[in-house]
Amino acid sequence: MTTLAEQLWTCRRDGSAIDIPADGGPSDVSAALEIQREAVALSGLGSVGFKVGSTSAEAQKVLGTTEPGASPVLFDYFFESPAKILVDVAHEPAVEGEFALRLARDLPPRDEEYSFDDVWDAVEGVAGAIEVVGSRFVGGLAGKGRLLTTADFGANIALAVGPWTSDWKGFDLAAHEVHVSLDGTVRESGIGARALGHPVNVLQWLANKQSQTGRGLLAGEIISTGTCTGLLSVAPGDNVVADFGALGQVEIRFLRQPHC
Repeated sequence: MTTLAEQLWTCRRDGSAIDIPADGGPSDVSAALEIQREAVALSGLGSVGFKVGSTSAEAQKVLGTTEPGASPVLFDYFFESPAKILVDVAHEPAVEGEFALRLARDLPPRDEEYSFDDVWDAVEGVAGAIEVVGSRFVGGLAGKGRLLTTADFGANIALAVGPWTSDWKGFDLAAHEVHVSLDGTVRESGIGARALGHPVNVLQWLANKQSQTGRGLLAGEIISTGTCTGLLSVAPGDNVVADFGALGQVEIRFLRQPHC
């Protein structure tokens, strides 16, 4: 019998979507993370870090949740701008403008919780990013909830980053504006505060979650901190640019994913 993890990985790799499982899927966060881990293992791919989602009130409303969730960003789905990214319309792809943080040092598991200052000091660089999100379940993200979304690679399709800025501490990331254009027209805008009040708050949340699992976070890993702009639906043929002002731009051209 094909497991849910196998179905999710097959749909991500080859295209198409599946119906919500008859048993309703994972019963709790631990079960959802176990499916996610199995699906990641089936991919055979390493990761560049993590994406964190549901960090804005709007994103939490879409998923019907009150907390963030996270998933590894797999090597084959990580890009530098300008990027060409394959999408399947069955996954109902959308983009989010957000910040990416790169770690200068490990944040290992420990008994004491990490503070904002702890993780702030661990960041070596900041980049603008576009996360491409979608669902391998029929009907898209709406109504799937935190558990199914966590199991489904955290709804990640791909992550693209722009230029890295090492002298980032002079920027007010909470107030920093992001504008996302589709085919030359600005369609979504927002600020860093939409992600748990500050993008570094998201890193703090993740560092403590990964500490609890006994894994921690590693030097060089990249963490995307959740949408600052809301969801913007995209399709093959679209060209999207996220403008982060002095932090640069991220550009993606979307192509149709062939079905295997």
